[in-house]
Amino acid sequence: MFRNKKIIYGAVVAILLIVTFVVPPSFSSRGKHLVCDGVAPMERTASSLGQRISGAGMALRGFGGLAERNRDLSLELVRVQTKLSQLRDIEADNARLRRAFEFREATPHYMIPCNVISRNISGWWHSVRIGKGLTEGIRKNHAVISPDGLVGKTKEVSQHTSEVLLVCDPACKISAKIKRGNIFGLLHGAGTDLRGRPIARLDFIDKDLEIKKGDEVVTSGLTNDDGVSPKGVHIGYVIKAEKDASGLYQYAEVAPSATVSLLDYVFVVTRKNREVKP
Repeated sequence: MFRNKKIIYGAVVAILLIVTFVVPPSFSSRGKHLVCDGVAPMERTASSLGQRISGAGMALRGFGGLAERNRDLSLELVRVQTKLSQLRDIEADNARLRRAFEFREATPHYMIPCNVISRNISGWWHSVRIGKGLTEGIRKNHAVISPDGLVGKTKEVSQHTSEVLLVCDPACKISAKIKRGNIFGLLHGAGTDLRGRPIARLDFIDKDLEIKKGDEVVTSGLTNDDGVSPKGVHIGYVIKAEKDASGLYQYAEVAPSATVSLLDYVFVVTRKNREVKP
């Protein structure tokens, strides 16, 4: 009996070696599949015999049923790890929601909470779509913020959704200032840097004013459209400052603080302010 098993096992090994190393590249994929399907029953038989022989040997040594117990323990370990991962995700979601709630309660602006339902990933997420629109009172050019700072502003608004243009998008233009010294300028998106990080640029700054790396940039509250632009909302920090090509002004590169890749919940600021709870 054992001799027959060895013969079968040897034949299976030989066929597999031939299929793996001898079959020329020109052999059709269909032909290879036929060969593999043909040897599959022998492979299963050899595997089953091997498992039985291994099990019999373990039983003789007093380890009967160990393979089954290992299998059950492995399955239980996978289940526990999956459950632990789910609990960690829930904990992280709760922390984000708690932070968002505290932020909403502390701000003087009336804000509409919105879920991010999709992202436009062309090089970087230059826009996101949120799940509220005209029906909830959102209009074009309303500022969109998060606990980390300014996210962008609404661009296209439908009855139940809104497209949000992000701070790093070149089409997004916002009146802003460097907080230290009230240095005003026009902020617009500059895409991403070589590392894929979002970048904005504050233009038309007086060339004689001092700008330092790390200076905070906030919204100025000034606007020339019919949107809502609250004053003093954090945008980010200055990375560097240089003279522009004309030499008449200087500009500052700004790293926005609101990391879009981590956003799943934002707030749209409307015209109406409200009283902050003490």
